[in-house]
Formats: sequence, C-alpha cells, structure tokens
Amino acid sequence: MTKQEVLAEAEKMNVKYVRLCFTDIHGTIKNVEIPVNGLKDALDNKTIFDGSSIDGFARIDEADMVLYPDTRTWLLLPWENSQYGNVARIICDVFHPDGRPFEGDPRYVLKRNLKKMNAMGFHRFKIGVEPEFFLFNRTDEGQVTLDFNDHGGYFDLAPVDGAEDCRRDIMLELQKLNFCMEASHHEVSPSQHEINFEFSDALEACDQLQTFKLVVRNVAKRHGLHATFMPKPLANINGSGMHTNCSLMDKAGNNVFYDENEPYQLSKVSRQFISGLLNHARSFTAITNPIVNSYKRLLPGYEAPIYVSWSESNRTAMIRVPSTRGRGTRAEVRSVDPAANPYLAISVLLRSGLDGIENDVEPAGPVAENLYTLSREKREERGIQNLPENLKDAMKELSASTLMQETLGRHVYEKFMIAKAQEWDEYRAVISKWELDRYLKTM
Repeated sequence: MTKQEVLAEAEKMNVKYVRLCFTDIHGTIKNVEIPVNGLKDALDNKTIFDGSSIDGFARIDEADMVLYPDTRTWLLLPWENSQYGNVARIICDVFHPDGRPFEGDPRYVLKRNLKKMNAMGFHRFKIGVEPEFFLFNRTDEGQVTLDFNDHGGYFDLAPVDGAEDCRRDIMLELQKLNFCMEASHHEVSPSQHEINFEFSDALEACDQLQTFKLVVRNVAKRHGLHATFMPKPLANINGSGMHTNCSLMDKAGNNVFYDENEPYQLSKVSRQFISGLLNHARSFTAITNPIVNSYKRLLPGYEAPIYVSWSESNRTAMIRVPSTRGRGTRAEVRSVDPAANPYLAISVLLRSGLDGIENDVEPAGPVAENLYTLSREKREERGIQNLPENLKDAMKELSASTLMQETLGRHVYEKFMIAKAQEWDEYRAVISKWELDRYLKTM
C-alpha cells in the first residue's frame, strides 16, 4: 500500500488509533500509539521516541530514534475494535535522526543479510515456521497458573482437546488478517498446540510471526486462558519448538534446493547450505535458543534435537529434509524455539547457509539411526557434535564466531552479550526448589 492508500483506508474503516510497532533485540514487540490525526506525520517519518529507554537500543547521549513505517504492513486489529472506532497497526523500521538505519534494529539486521543473499545471486529466502505454544488456565481473578487446560495428546480432538475452540478462534482471527495458515493441531504435551504458516519471504514471515504471537495471546485471554511461548514451562513433558523450514529461490521463482539428478534430489546448493547450518549450529544457538529456559527443552527423550546432524526423515537430527520435492524442497531446522527473536534467528540461519555455499562445503551423509540411542563414542566417531547444553556455553560459542558477529552487527552482538551475561548471572544466583528438596534436609 502507498501512504495515500493507508490514509484512505484509515478513514474508510473509521480507524481512531494506530500502533506504530517495532521489535527490540530480545524479540519483544514495542509500540507507540498515536491518534489517527497523527498518521500523516507518522507516514512522513516524523515520529521520534527515546531509544535509551529500550533495552539494547541507544545510549542516553544519542537517545533520539525515528520510526519509518512500512506501509506494506498496515493491518486492522479486529480484537481491539471498540464502539469508538477501530485500531490499526503498522510495523516500522528504526532510524537515526540523520536518516541512517539504526544498527540495533533487528528488522534492519535481517534486511542487511538479505542484501548479502541477493549479491550472491539468490532472489528470495523462503521461510515456513511451525510455532508451538501452551495454553494454561487462569484463576477466576485472572492470575496465570500452570494448570493444564486439557490432557490431550498429538492430534487429539474435542472433548479431550479442551482448548480446540480457542485454537479455532485464533485461526479465524488470523484469517481476518489475511494470514495464510497451513494447519493447526494439538501437540504431544497436554495443553500444547501448533499452528503452521505457509511459506513466505523471510521478512514477511518474521513480521507475521510477531503479529501471530499477539493474536494468540489476545484470543487466549478472551477465553480465560494464558498463552505462553516459553520453550519449557514444565518438566517431564515435551517443550515448545519452532521448526523453521528454509529454501532459496532464484529470480525466476525456482527453488534452487531441488535437482532431480542429484543425490536425494537435493541440489549441490542445498547440500552446501545444510553444511553451513551444521558448521555454525553451535555458534548460532545462542540466537535461536536465547534464554536460560531454552536449554531445558534441549534434552534427550523429549523430541527436541540436541545433536548436530541432518537426515531425510530422522526426527532426532537437528536438520531434517522433508520428503516433498520440487518447489517444496526445503531444510527444516528443528532446534529453533519460539523465544527467539525471529529477525535475528532467520538472519543467522541464512548467513550460516550462505557461508556453506561460499566455501563450497558439503555435509557428511545423512544420519538414519536414532541418535538418542547412540553412545557418545559412536557419535564422536561419526563427528556428530552436541548443541550447547546451557546458555553460557552457547554464548561462548557465539563469541568465538566471526561470522555470527558480522551477521548481527557490532551493536546487536555487544548488547545481546551484555544482556545474556546478566541473565545468566541472575539465574546462577537463584536457589531452586530442586536444590532445596535435594539438599536442605540431608546436608
């Protein structure tokens, strides 16, 4: 949409307020709400905010930031409509007052890496995400609990799946927003759900994912439930992942991952891309699995990948190549979780794969065995590494990677490392219930 089309739409749909949204380095959606009479100035890039108040953004001596709305992301928010009029949202890029893109804007980080892809002759990076989430009960007073809303299992139907109405309403709200959803279903754990996106360009996919999280949380609240994308809210059950399907397209719209004459019908480019993902997996895990809790999910026995390997069908491998060929040929990265900042996560996956292409590196053969049953010695013989076991180890791997630092840019890398060091220190200082139960009476 053009600026004039946005203004006309706002008037036609009786929009009274507009949310100017952007994302911080942690993946948290921020916004400035303006009355509709300020929309024209906003579309002329005249909205200034204090960046020093946003974690990971600007220092106090360079605090002013400017929002540049991306008119393609204009969207009415039906769940916020009221008797006074409608509310709309538009996603913004963040700039310095002198017109330079802000290096700490995650959306800019992704755009910069997409330009690198274009310079290598690829036209589009296509993404399909499969975010999982839990729906927990609230008390009558609205307080969040860890009580299951249902005790369903994989693909279960009502009445076992007690949140089916909520999940259906989420899908209906997304359809109102013209989202293209592929499927929704109950996941393995009680109260766990998954809604799959159709493939779209990387930037659009990340924008949609941020909006998706807003929709899920708001619809859940309307049903008296709490939706969480925390990777592992409860022990002894499967956690929530966000499998991320990737493919590269050329200017003609062809999927360059497919070649019917190559082994597994995977082109040399696709195999190089997979090799890049494997080679940099340990260094990008801090970005794709960015919180302390992420590593409670990455444990053997809970369907989460913990070994750096690839396979055509083996779901214990970190990267799976689904059986679909032709336009649907893709690499599914199974380690990513929904706590990740999507713009940064997609950036590190893309640059890792491109690095494999640039260096003409092909992976070892696919792994068919159940990796959970192989001994450490057997895995080491085959060169299969573990993913980092905790956030601190992941940060060490990230700090050792020149490619990842270049991918993120100096500003995001430094601010991210500071924030995660603080998170790890806070975590180390907490005395858990497990420690008290284990040691208090016996020591």
